[in-house]
Amino acid sequence: MTVQEIREKIQAGLPGSEVEIQDPYNDGVHIKAIVKFSGFAGKSIVEQHRMVYATLKDELKAEVHALGLETTVS
Repeated sequence: MTVQEIREKIQAGLPGSEVEIQDPYNDGVHIKAIVKFSGFAGKSIVEQHRMVYATLKDELKAEVHALGLETTVS
């Protein structure tokens, strides 16, 4: 799964979100996602992260070793 594919999946699952994906080790398996989304308002960090994980479903388990998340309300 490419960085662009990860970005697109999150944006499709959280319409209107702003998503930045980083591959700090340039290895394609250790990814950091920075997600700004108005739908995070009133939700805990855990709930916000679950929402992001839900957009990636099985691809996350099969193709990404580690996903660091930073979520904020836009």
